[in-house]
Order: sequence, then C-alpha cells, then structure tokens
Amino acid sequence: MRIRARMSTSIDGYVTTPSGWPSLTADAAFVSGQSHGIREFLEGCEAALMGRTTFEPALTNERWPWPGLGVYVLASQRPAGSPDHVVTDSDPERLLEKLRAANRGGDVHRVGGPRTIETYRALGALDTLELVVLPLLFGAGMRLTPSLSPDTGLRLERERALPGGSVEIVYAVNPS
Repeated sequence: MRIRARMSTSIDGYVTTPSGWPSLTADAAFVSGQSHGIREFLEGCEAALMGRTTFEPALTNERWPWPGLGVYVLASQRPAGSPDHVVTDSDPERLLEKLRAANRGGDVHRVGGPRTIETYRALGALDTLELVVLPLLFGAGMRLTPSLSPDTGLRLERERALPGGSVEIVYAVNPS
C-alpha cells in the first residue's frame, strides 16, 4: 500500500482559486473524474483519505467523487449525512491504522489540502506527492506551502505533459 497525495496547483503555487475552489476547476480543460490523468491515477487506488473540509462538499455533490473506493475522513465528529461505509476518526494515527487494517494491497489517494498532507507526511505515511501544474496564474488563494514543511525531502520520480498544457510531476517523499 502506498499513500499518494495528488493535487493541482497554479504556476504561481496556489492550490485553490482566489474564491476557494480547487485550482483544477479553473482550467478550461477540466472534466470531473476524467481529465488531467485522474483515471490513470485512480486505477491502482482502493481507498481515499482526506480531512473533513475536503469531504463535506461531497455530501451534496450530484456525483459521489470516490465510486468504488473506501473513504476515510479525519474529523473530530462524523459529518452529518455521511454514508455508512465512510470511516471517520479524529486521530490521524488511529485512522491510518483502520485504513491499513482494511487494505487489500491497493494504493490510497490522499485527497485534499496541504494541512492534511502534512499531517500524514509528518507521521511518515506519505509515499508520493503528485502535482498537476496548471498553465494558470491566480495571484491569491491557498498555497501548497507553508502548510507543508520546508524540510520535506522530495525525489523526482517522473513527469509528463498532459493535454491542455498542464504538467504532471511525481515526487517520492523521503522521510525527514
């Protein structure tokens, strides 16, 4: 099992638009669940791990964003309306233990924002940081850093151009 964080960022380092939407949604080439390499990424994943802030908007979404995946949410209390199969816990280590106990050998998609990525990186439970760099400049929004520690060791694994001018960059995360 590998825990893989995948997120998009503007060229100037913002993971959200100035209005707070994920940066990917601002790209004219974005097609939910289909574009920017997401299908290939999800092929080896069996679970999704995220924080409450990322999870809650899915409860009112027309389409469930994680079909076929186990869903694990770091939250102090179970969000109202959560489907029965969603696993929640307020302790990141306990949630990780639950995820590992249920794992059948597939990877985990660490979904969402930099704070939760850093939480699991600090626990030594982040294997890759995968960025989709969009050909956009926002000038404001939430940055990938400073939530991620500057001592995060990264080693380039691969990169590839995506349709529409985006670039996927995959880094192995070295424990600090």
